[in-house]
Amino acid sequence: MDQSEIIEALVFVMVTMAAADQDLSEFELSRIGTICDTLPAFSTLDRDHLVAHANACSSILNKEDGLDQIIAFVRQSLPEPLLETAYALAVEVAAVDLTVRQEELRFLQLLRDNLGIDPLVVAAIERAVRVRYRLLPNGDA
Repeated sequence: MDQSEIIEALVFVMVTMAAADQDLSEFELSRIGTICDTLPAFSTLDRDHLVAHANACSSILNKEDGLDQIIAFVRQSLPEPLLETAYALAVEVAAVDLTVRQEELRFLQLLRDNLGIDPLVVAAIERAVRVRYRLLPNGDA
């Protein structure tokens, strides 16, 4: 597996997650940039390639069977240890705007089913992200 293809597949997961609800928010785009700037898996990715990957993903998603193509590409491009990473990245992008919509939940289900993520791993990833994005109490209690 080519390292650039692996990176592209991970970016495709995040962009697809951000686009799932038809509302690509500034928070989601910013989080994708931050993830790519900070996580070791993206250490060789520069911003120009990030934009190119995002545009390529958007072009595929605009096709009739685009979502199926994205999921198939991700599945064939990622080595086993990075399947859970891909799911974790998707959950991270879904959570960033503090609202997970039905379309986003549908994509997460498709992704975990197609990547064969263990249900206990799914629960752990989702719980960790929920805990990290928890709001402070408003003080009215």
